[in-house]
Amino acid sequence: MTTKGNDPAYIAARKRVDVSVGESVRIVRELQELTQRELSDLTGIPQATISAIENDRVKLGAERAKVLAQALKCHPAVLVFPGWDVEEQSAA
Repeated sequence: MTTKGNDPAYIAARKRVDVSVGESVRIVRELQELTQRELSDLTGIPQATISAIENDRVKLGAERAKVLAQALKCHPAVLVFPGWDVEEQSAA
């Protein structure tokens, strides 16, 4: 059990599933209640390309990540590194 500081009531959440880059884009888009078409209109990225990204058929890339993140009101790292564990990576 991991606790935060001296608070025994706090239990860190465990990672339950792995999420791909495409899945992270889809999840954030759906949380914003946007369709692929609406996201396309906001970003200028064709709807077919958004679909391909969400299905991991096309790589997201840094520039697309920036454009999508701005439209989705999140940091690009949320989309590009969905499985990043800050505590684990900083200990390495």
